[in-house]
Amino acid sequence: MTQKAIIIGAGPAGLTAAYELLTRTDLKPIVLEKSTYMGGLSRTINYKGNRMDIGGHRFFSKSDRVMNWWFRHLPVAEGHEEAPVLAYQGKTRSVAAVGTSRWPGDPASSGAVATLAATEADPDRVMLLRPRKSRIYFLRKFFDYPIQLSKDTLVKLGLVRAFRIGISYMLRAAFPIQNVKNLEQFFINRFGSELYKTFFKSYTEKVWGVPCEKIGAEWGEQRIKGLSILKTIAHHIKKMFRGSDGRDIAQKNTETSLIEQFLYPKFGPGQMWEVVAQKVIELGGAIVTDFDVTGVQIDGFRIAGVTGSDKYGNQKKFTGDYFFSTMPIQELVRSLHVNVPMSVCEVSEGLIYRDFITVGLLCTKLKVRDEGDKYGRLISDNWIYIQEPDVLVGRLQVFNNWSPHLVSDSSKVWLGAEYFCYETDELWSKSDAEMGRFAIEELNRIEIIERDDVIDFNVVRVPKTYPAYFGTYDRFEELRKYVDQYDNLYLVGRNGMHKYNNQDHSMLTAMTAVDNIIAGRTDKSNIWSVNTEMDYHEAKGKQ
Repeated sequence: MTQKAIIIGAGPAGLTAAYELLTRTDLKPIVLEKSTYMGGLSRTINYKGNRMDIGGHRFFSKSDRVMNWWFRHLPVAEGHEEAPVLAYQGKTRSVAAVGTSRWPGDPASSGAVATLAATEADPDRVMLLRPRKSRIYFLRKFFDYPIQLSKDTLVKLGLVRAFRIGISYMLRAAFPIQNVKNLEQFFINRFGSELYKTFFKSYTEKVWGVPCEKIGAEWGEQRIKGLSILKTIAHHIKKMFRGSDGRDIAQKNTETSLIEQFLYPKFGPGQMWEVVAQKVIELGGAIVTDFDVTGVQIDGFRIAGVTGSDKYGNQKKFTGDYFFSTMPIQELVRSLHVNVPMSVCEVSEGLIYRDFITVGLLCTKLKVRDEGDKYGRLISDNWIYIQEPDVLVGRLQVFNNWSPHLVSDSSKVWLGAEYFCYETDELWSKSDAEMGRFAIEELNRIEIIERDDVIDFNVVRVPKTYPAYFGTYDRFEELRKYVDQYDNLYLVGRNGMHKYNNQDHSMLTAMTAVDNIIAGRTDKSNIWSVNTEMDYHEAKGKQ
């Protein structure tokens, strides 16, 4: 009989696992999705033809494996007289053209993968090459991100503040804090106390809702990695002399925050996962939507099955041989039909999640403008970090600049005002109308828009978007060891592992889990080690 793999969640990790199983093993995946959409946090919301990307998803990875995988499903759009060149680690290669199945060197070259991947050229099922621009909005002015100690920055900050920033950075570079334990110490070591207070403290505390000294330094190590003032300066000096033609999109030796170009599906990130879901079904897998997993049956040190209900309340059980979970680990532990040790329950229940609200605002024009541009012209940013302390909005997306096809009317400006909160906060409990008006008033106050220029809005709430590195996270190893003892259970993805992963890291955890099944490996440490090193555990010189 065909063995089955039950996969909880149809986000990037879940769908990647399903596709990998279908194309590399004889296992049949059955994906159980609580909602009706594909992509999880990487889905695309369609509101009257205007599409919203929840959180912003750049399709960039230092992993060749992930880049190959993406191109297998959505090739680069036509319009390049020559294929875009990817350059890193002393190597160059060309991106596959429309209609081809893979990047040069992609090992997937036979069987069902090649057959399904080599789709006909479709002008809509493609990825676009997009310029990346992010800035900080502070003192009602724009500052480049990452921060550059340029003449423009120094003038905007003022000589006194700029002098303090320089002195505090040099002081900390000479005498770094030893035994860094929290995020505040991490930032101060990297940027100096003045720059930290000016550009990092307020925004970071908006995101997490707690002081930086209460957040573990591990978050900084994972998200900021090797970025520092010196690396930022070196990057821009190198850029001045390299004579780039604007087509370098791999940038494997570049810190993620310094990436200058990225790929992006024509109709938003959800398009990728809708295509993958379609292929999963075509290859013989199953995807069950509107199904909420509420119980996990245990047989010794193995998972025997999961139970749950559909939108009508009908109960159903799914048995299998392997199980992948992308549901929040806290909910998974609550669902286990076994006496979980009290200490493990304490860790699980003490985990904290930060929730997320995006308010889409359709505007006739903007009040803010790029220097030298006319009033109302579209600014060039993908997103803007709002450092202003007098508003709650944390970040602002300009959807037009992710892809012009996200906006139904190109003469309009389609914004995404992002808020970070808890489900218990007053902000979360506001009605859609109240939340829409609140966002409009905040952006009007900080002179991004005029309230009368907003013609429509849409509100999207996403619970458990950000797994937090505080609460009982310092004891997370106890929980991990307990769950890992179940031989046929694999925790993958951001919430499945309570790890602030990007979508490429989430995909790599699923790929690694499938690797382990194929190899008969029971040790899961290689899954947990994804995204703990800057090059994603790829050896230099290897494809």
